[in-house]
Amino acid sequence: MSSFRLSLLLAVSLLALPNCSMAQEAATVKDAPQQTEEETYKQLALFGEAFERVREKYVEPVTDEKLIEYAIKGMLVNLDPHSDYMAAKDFDDMKVQTKGEFGGLGIEVTMEDGLIKVISPIDDTPAFKAGVKAGDLIIYLDKKPIMGMTLPEAVDQMRGKVGTPIEITVRREGVPEPIAITIIRDVIKIQPVKFRVEDETIGYIRVNQFNRNAYDGLKKAMDKINADVGEKLSGYVLDLRNNPGGLLDQAIAISDAFLEQGEIVSTRGREEKDIKRDNALPGDLANGLPVVVLINGGSASASEIVAGALQDHRRAVLMGTRSFGKGSVQTVIPVSGDGALRLTTARYFTPSGRSIQGKGIDPDIVVDQAKIEKLEEMGIHEEDLKGALSNPTTQAKASNDNAKDSKSDKKTEEEKASDKDYQLARALDLLHGLALMKDNNK
Repeated sequence: MSSFRLSLLLAVSLLALPNCSMAQEAATVKDAPQQTEEETYKQLALFGEAFERVREKYVEPVTDEKLIEYAIKGMLVNLDPHSDYMAAKDFDDMKVQTKGEFGGLGIEVTMEDGLIKVISPIDDTPAFKAGVKAGDLIIYLDKKPIMGMTLPEAVDQMRGKVGTPIEITVRREGVPEPIAITIIRDVIKIQPVKFRVEDETIGYIRVNQFNRNAYDGLKKAMDKINADVGEKLSGYVLDLRNNPGGLLDQAIAISDAFLEQGEIVSTRGREEKDIKRDNALPGDLANGLPVVVLINGGSASASEIVAGALQDHRRAVLMGTRSFGKGSVQTVIPVSGDGALRLTTARYFTPSGRSIQGKGIDPDIVVDQAKIEKLEEMGIHEEDLKGALSNPTTQAKASNDNAKDSKSDKKTEEEKASDKDYQLARALDLLHGLALMKDNNK
């Protein structure tokens, strides 16, 4: 054996052995076959031989650093779609993203059958405004085929200088021909929580992404809604549609905001000792008011933790369509050279013990997104009949109705968001119905 190969084997062994326990935690098979030390060194010798052949014979020179990087990346990306190796630049980009500001198009993506699948576009980003939708399969980037690229390579190509265009070509379910979409890159500033009051009595809160500011944004939103609406407040809509996830601790905190007690989520690694359970602390920011959670196929990861916890505790009614089904936890492990491993280390389970990996969360009430169209009602009423008796209360109410006309006219001029959003409209209907039942039971 050459001195170079021997030194390489020693280097690989020293690099691999300290992280061995972490690699074991990421394995999804509980009783994986055990290899002897001799078999392990045979495999390392094979790696060393392949490394030498590529280093010496490849048509163009490649640095040893790049070859090792490619080898580590290849090992990780073949484990599952979410494990990966991040070089120093990619690791820095990831840290910026969790702070809520980064450059790019504004889409969360994964790899599926060699193509890039859009988990969801992020609200108010270039991709969202250009019409990219959850479930789109990206097949070309600037007319170059995606097939053959790794996920990080495709993501890196989508990044670029702010203000520069990129054309993405997507296949969309129900559309026979590919769709070409031109997007102008921009700095993506994520406002994790948006809110407003709907129908004067319902708090609407949309969580776009679970970055480090998500819980603080939720609490500020609920405090402001409470202050503005006061005792008239009848419930909340928590909108998690097209929310691709984010930080686990933020998902736990937002779940806890609506729960008084009980388990929120359990994360289970390879070994029994790796089971971790997170429980709610006393205190419900919604003060027991009814909650409707909106989900769809773009709701993934942290969104599914929140939806699953509130559903299992019967604290909220889930409405919409089945969620994405990402039930795994990734741990970022810094390594030498300022890079990091993003390694799948556990699965998470809802309080009732459900794993949603690959299955997703089914809503309590299935409501597909649809176009709302008001139809003219045909027919006549009693008041239209000749000689119909008058209503004695009509005249008494006339003056009050006239006083309200100017306000109602103004309201009809401003089209509400729920007039365009069928799922939100159904959520508001449900909360109005629950409030009515509560008032009737007093």
